[in-house]
This record gives sequence, C-alpha cells and structure tokens, in this order.
Amino acid sequence: MSQQVDYLEEQARGEISLKGAQRRSKKKNRRKPQNSASRRNTATVRLVFSILAAALDFLSIALASVAAQIGYHMAAYGESGLTAANLQPGLIAAGAFLLANAVRHEYSFANYLRLRGHAWRSFVLWTLVTLFAMAVGFFAKTTAETSRGAFALAYVLGFASVFAQRATLSHFVRASAAAGGVSARRLFLVGLEKDVETFTYRYRPWTCGMNVVASVALRDSAHTIRDDLTLAVASARMLRPDDIFILAPWSRTDVIDECVTAFLHVPARVHLGPERVLDRFVDARIDRIGSITSLSLSGHPLNLLEVAAKRAFDLVASAAALVLLSPLLLLCGLLIRLESEGPALFYQRRYGFNREMFRIVKFRTMRTMEDDRRVKQATANDPRVTRVGRFLRRYNIDELPQLFNVLLGDMSLVGPRPHALAHDQLFERRIALYARRHNVKPGITGWAQANGLRGEIDSPEKIRQRVEHDLYYIDNWSLLFDVWILFLTVFSRKAYRNAI
Repeated sequence: MSQQVDYLEEQARGEISLKGAQRRSKKKNRRKPQNSASRRNTATVRLVFSILAAALDFLSIALASVAAQIGYHMAAYGESGLTAANLQPGLIAAGAFLLANAVRHEYSFANYLRLRGHAWRSFVLWTLVTLFAMAVGFFAKTTAETSRGAFALAYVLGFASVFAQRATLSHFVRASAAAGGVSARRLFLVGLEKDVETFTYRYRPWTCGMNVVASVALRDSAHTIRDDLTLAVASARMLRPDDIFILAPWSRTDVIDECVTAFLHVPARVHLGPERVLDRFVDARIDRIGSITSLSLSGHPLNLLEVAAKRAFDLVASAAALVLLSPLLLLCGLLIRLESEGPALFYQRRYGFNREMFRIVKFRTMRTMEDDRRVKQATANDPRVTRVGRFLRRYNIDELPQLFNVLLGDMSLVGPRPHALAHDQLFERRIALYARRHNVKPGITGWAQANGLRGEIDSPEKIRQRVEHDLYYIDNWSLLFDVWILFLTVFSRKAYRNAI
C-alpha cells in the first residue's frame, strides 16, 4: 500500500523545527537548471514511457487471451484452441482498451506516480470494452465458433494481468521519482523565503516526480516586490517550467495579487501554494456551483456508484458468510449458554454513519453487559471475561453476529470499528479528526484491526494510530482494498495480536 498520511502526530507534536531538515532538503534538491536539450530529453522520455505503458497493457491482454484459450481448451477438449475466431474478441477488446486509455491520458508518466484508482478505472473500462467486443462479434456474426468459457476466462485473466503489470510499473516509476529520475513536472517556486523553505521541506516534491528548477525568495517589502518579480519572471521565461507555485499565506493578498499579475504572462500553469489547513484534507479541490467558486475541503467520501458497489458486496458476502458459518454460530451460542448464565448475544449502543446510533450485536464474552456512560474497557486478564469468551475474542469470532448488522445496513464488512458511546465521546474531544470516522459506515473489521491495532486503549498513541489507519482507509477506499483487508483479517498473524 502507498504511504499513509499521518494527520494526527504532527498536531500532537506541534510545529516541526525546520532548520536542519530544510538544509537537508535543499541539499537533496540542489540541481542544475535544465537547458533546452535537457527539456527535450525529458519530453522524449515521457513519450517513450507512454508508448511503453500502452504496449505493456496490450501485451498483458494478448497474453492473457492466449493463456485463457490454451488453458480452457486443453482442460475441456485436450487441444490448444488457438484459432483466429477465438482470439479475435480479445484482440478487439485490447485495441479498444488502449484507445480509450490513450484518450483519457491514462498512460501519462504522472498517472503512474501512485497506484490508487488504477484498479477501479481498469476494471470499469475493461468490462465495457469486453461487452463492446462481444457486441462487435455478435453483429459481425463471428461468435458462432467462439468459446464462451474461454472468453469468460480471458476476461478475468485480462483484468488481473493488466492490474498486475500496472502495479509493477507504478512501483518502478515511484522508485525512480524518489531517486530523482525522470520528472513528471518541472516546478518553479516563488514566494516569501520562509514559505518556500517550508513547502520544500514538508512536501519534498522531488520524491513524487517533480523537479524544482528554481526557487525564488521575495523580499517582504512593498518597495522591492515588483523588482523581485521582474527578475523572477525573466528567470521563469528562460527555464520554461511546467508549473509555477506561488507560496505565501493566503492572508497575504497583496503578495499573491502581485505574483499572479506577474506570472499570468508566463506560458506555465500558475498555482496558489497549499495552505497548512489543506494538509488535513486529502481530496480538497475547487468546486463550481453555478457562478459560485469554492474550495471544497471534504465531501461525501464515496460517490453513488461506489456506495452501491460497496453495499452490494456487503449484502452478498455477509449473506454467504452467515449461511456457511451458521453451524459455528450455533455452536458458539450453545457454549456461551452452557458456561455462564445470560443470553448468548450481547447488544450495545454504538455510533454509526453520520453519528447515527444503532445497536451492535456480538457474542457475549463477559459476565456483565454494560451499556451506559461508564463502560469499562476490557483489559488483559480481565476477570469479567469468560473462558469461552476469551477464546472467541482471541480469534475474532465474537464479532461474527455483526453480519446481521451488515445485512440491516447499520454496518459494513470493512470500515472503522465502532467504540462504546462513552469512549467515542471521549476520543472525539481529545483526538483531532476523530469524528471523520463517522463519514462511512463502521465495519466488522478495518485497516487498523488488520494491522494488529486492537485490544485495550491505554495510551494516546494507540488511539492516534487507530484513527490514522481509519482515515487512511477512508481516503483510499476501493473494493479491492476491502477484499485485501478481509483476507488479512482471516489469514494475517497481525490481525490476532493484542486480543484480550
């Protein structure tokens, strides 16, 4: 997975001292200005990369189609089945896939600087072009001799091979960018000296495929700023950057206005540098509603299509799990009743999506059933925990009845784990951004639990780490991420750590 943004620790530690780190950052980023030949070489490398990325997509699909035909026909008929009629739909789908991706600029170098989004975009487009290939074959009357089973297998293998090679290529691109290799963008930084230094240290643009060709510090004086900008514009015209970042506090409208006026005449994209508050919001963006332009800091984390896909997955997977695990659920309920008095199931109020209250259901693992303002956390060797309860907690079996909460729509299979109301209210007051966990449905398991962050919360550091992982999940959600977390929850040793 890509690196997580630590929203919370910076706030806990306060502002970081920049002096030594800034000197190291400057040293890392000290490069010679690129001349025109160097710029042409960079453009050539980007073009070659785009051609290579497209060729790898085509090759992945073609090989997957061949493998599907050979594998299916050898298993079913004992022959290879490599005929023109069988390969034609796969080649049509491959051609349509490449064309659509090229139109969307999918093969740009910058697009491979992070893997997020590739799986979903590839899945949707691959499904559409596969249907298109089927339609072409139907209207051309060439599908009579095409093997349906091999075609279905080619669809599955095609998506898997495309995503696998993109993940591999993205890994090498990010490694190259971090090492100062080919840059996706050439940046020109201009602003007040402190803000330029802070930006360089905090964001380290060279680690994400950006090459800072020059940094110009303006003197903070109304009498000198225009002279400084005249020299800065001349430098920008000579260096011809892709992007110009104006770095000054947004409250300094005088500096920003002068910079915008000066650099609008330079053939480059002009950006207003990020304000500190934007670091707390991954998806901040400019929105236009009619004639109103606004800076959208956060919105609904998932669009309607993503919400529908996640809900469909929850319904199908939870229903199947209940059917398959019903003997285990009945056995656990019986053991709980035999060991101690009381019901097998335990209900407790929790906050869910949009902080709406619901009743979570679990197997009873204690001799008490607290649900008030003084809920005491379970601790190591807690005398309230029964012998059966300790076993259920050790292997996360006590959470399985929450499959019913998923069917009812109160929870999802994967999401931030809900806490007891008393603990939730306490953490919300003390931990920055904790409330963002309620922007999605709570889950039976989550990214924090898959990484072993479970059990007793006896220090601020533990809850900060959990919230950090929860926010990372919210900002990087995908169906494949959900499947990966479920896999880790069942098969990873980390998921069973810190059980009480």
